[in-house]
Amino acid sequence: MRQPLVLLAFAVAALPARSDEKVDLATVHRIKVEAFQNGKVSDLLFWLTDANGPRLTNSPGHRAAANWAMQTLKGWGASNPHLELWGPFGRGWSVTHFSAHLLEPAYAPLGGSPKAWCGGTSGAATGGVVLAPLLARAEDDERWDLGKLQAHIVRYAQEQKGKLGGRFVLLDPIRELDLPKEVASQRLDDARLAQLLAAPEPRPVAPLEWPIAKLPAEPKKRWEFLETLPIEAGEEWWERRQRTWDPLWAFLRSEGVLGVFTTDTRGDGGIVFAENAGAWDPKRPAVPPVVALAPEHYNRLVRLSEHKIPVKVELDLAVRVEEESLDGFNVVADLPGGKKKDEVVMLGAHLDSWHAGTGATDNAAGAAVVMEAFRILKVLGLPLDRTVRLALWGGEEQGLLGSRAYVKAHFGDSVTMALKPEHAKLAAYFNVDNGSGKIRGVWLQGNDMVRPIFEQWLVPFRDMGATALSIRDTGGTDHQSFDSVGLPGFQFIQDPLDYMSRTHHSDLDVYDHAQASDLQQAAAIVALFAYSAANRPDMLPRKPLPRPLPPKKTAP
Repeated sequence: MRQPLVLLAFAVAALPARSDEKVDLATVHRIKVEAFQNGKVSDLLFWLTDANGPRLTNSPGHRAAANWAMQTLKGWGASNPHLELWGPFGRGWSVTHFSAHLLEPAYAPLGGSPKAWCGGTSGAATGGVVLAPLLARAEDDERWDLGKLQAHIVRYAQEQKGKLGGRFVLLDPIRELDLPKEVASQRLDDARLAQLLAAPEPRPVAPLEWPIAKLPAEPKKRWEFLETLPIEAGEEWWERRQRTWDPLWAFLRSEGVLGVFTTDTRGDGGIVFAENAGAWDPKRPAVPPVVALAPEHYNRLVRLSEHKIPVKVELDLAVRVEEESLDGFNVVADLPGGKKKDEVVMLGAHLDSWHAGTGATDNAAGAAVVMEAFRILKVLGLPLDRTVRLALWGGEEQGLLGSRAYVKAHFGDSVTMALKPEHAKLAAYFNVDNGSGKIRGVWLQGNDMVRPIFEQWLVPFRDMGATALSIRDTGGTDHQSFDSVGLPGFQFIQDPLDYMSRTHHSDLDVYDHAQASDLQQAAAIVALFAYSAANRPDMLPRKPLPRPLPPKKTAP
């Protein structure tokens, strides 16, 4: 998943409400026994990560994992497990070989990860380095003003023309590493839970004016601005920002650079955070080899360059690129309901990942949890009035593409708010995508009407720490696609563990950083929520429908 955002809703927390919601404790007991004593969630995680990961959207690993999931669901007796295509996505890309070494003045391996959709080196490339940062740290605000960024790239090309060819470019300034001030892994204590449960201060929604060309430079204000935007507007911003970088990559290729080294503003301790430099759209320009290095390794290269000590580096990067635009897909399967089988409860998580690790906490953990919840319902033969549908989304990391396409095809258009008949038939959507920490509660997305219902559903798991119901919205993952058309879509609150500090989009996002007992607890809760939503007399209450978005203006 992309970096989670907490969206502020115009609602105040209701006082605890009484509910006569029925909870089948005998079924709860059976679910717990199956999840805790016969659970398969760790095995599912193994197959998604060690055996198939990483799963960059439409990469060979992503397709292999989807086929494995379909075969597994079929083996469990799921109804109609299939790939549901949602239209052209873009280039397929994967790394087939990577090594990087400092050869002079003293040998050292360089820890890093290629950035997605970049090019390869056509064999081992050896050469010197040149320190040519695009932006100094003091100029970082220019990353958020697209006009300034575009002008800066033009100046950069003019100043660096003829200076970079035949060498590796160090594109970032040195990264100053502070001593760690917080523990790397955390659980939500009472104080932090209390902060999540407090209703947000009301504030006006940002006016939506197309196109969005500038964001506040200060991070807190920037995220607050993004948090008030509909997902379509937010994604348009990120897409326009990515295109702004295209002239830089074209210039570096035309200069004949051997490759580009960067580092991330997060992390230390040798952790490599890597997303994309290039674009998945085949119409966008090709990108030279771009490698994100661990900050400690990157800083060494910078210091050597600043001291004018000759440096020689070797990079050998082979990538597989499928230039034709491939169709994106979601994995979908059903457990058919009974007397209300035309009504649906959905469980979902995104199957795609970034590529530096094996996509364990983001988001094989969520995929394994919802698959395990689905398996529990099936193996126990629990009666379901409504159909329970599993969806493993593609393209989440590029903008919730799979879930947004599914919602538009089945339920309605979030821009025009033109709705389809299936919109009236979705009882609920439950999403898992905040790492491998245990479930502590649910983000209510401003819907206080579900508070007394979820309170009762969580009672059997209070002794496992699942008590929190926050009126706040949370963003950055697939439940937003449902919420954007007025459907009851929810993301679970989870313990953060080391998700944002170490594993999120990093080379440490691997099986070993997932917590097996937490995943078992999560699978049991998701199974109960699905069972309860499928069998309660009424569907979950809904908020009023969102308004259509204002007409979009063409970007200049």
